[in-house]
Formats: sequence, C-alpha cells, structure tokens
Amino acid sequence: MKNKLFVLLILLSQSAFGQVPDMPLKKLDGTVHQLSDYQGNWIIVNYWATWCPPCIAEMPDLQDFHDKHADNGAVVIGINVETAPRELIEEFLDTYFITYPNYSAPLAQSSALGSIPGLPTTFLVSPEGKVAARQVGGVTSEMIESFIKNWKAK
Repeated sequence: MKNKLFVLLILLSQSAFGQVPDMPLKKLDGTVHQLSDYQGNWIIVNYWATWCPPCIAEMPDLQDFHDKHADNGAVVIGINVETAPRELIEEFLDTYFITYPNYSAPLAQSSALGSIPGLPTTFLVSPEGKVAARQVGGVTSEMIESFIKNWKAK
C-alpha cells in the first residue's frame, strides 16, 4: 500500500500545477496568517479532522517530518476542517503531541491549492510557490522526503 501511495504522489507531481495563490490561514485562536508567510520553504499542507482514522495515523509521521525539517527548508501546516470547539481541537493536538502549525477552515471539496476529494489530503508546495503534488490518503515522512529528494534531482 505504501508503494502505491508513493507512486501516486510522484505521478501527481508530474502534472502541470499553477502558481499557488496567497491563501489566508486562520489559526485556532482566530488570528489570520497567509500561506506566503512560509514562502521559500517546502510547505506540506495537510487537511485533516479528528474523526478521520487515516488522518490520526499519519500525524506522528507529519510531526516527525516537521521536527526534522522546520529549521532547514520545510514546514508542515495542518488545516482542521471540522466545526468543533477550539478547545476540543487543541486538546486533540495536545493528546497526540502535535506542535506543527494548525489552522482551521470549513470542510470543502476544494481549496486554493486544489481539490480535496477526501481526508486526509496533503499538498506539497515547492519553495518556488508551485503546488508540486497532492496526495489523497495517508502520507509518511519517508514519502515526503523521497518526493522532495526526487524533485530536487530533476
């Protein structure tokens, strides 16, 4: 299964994606940031929900990737897509020891980055600001690192 997901990630990376728009990101506390705040880094944008088992399963890998790369060119951004109280989401993140930046957005079938046909959906945005790949379903730290390595080798 892991190999199939990696192949999908690679195949999507070869599609012609356009420039990523500047996208507002609403923190759980209500403050608003912009996707462009992370420009110049690889940005891993992960749409998730607390009721989504595959989302929960991939979170330790996303945290691991973020911990390894946040200071050297890559950042993970979580976007929670449910209408739950802020306290519930914060408690959930604390329970799973998730420290990468998390934002909230309404559940939708698409975003400024592209379609979101299911959860989890993860977009990889290159340092140049282009959507390089989209993965529907779980990702691992290893998949993301391999994708970035292959992208840089092009």
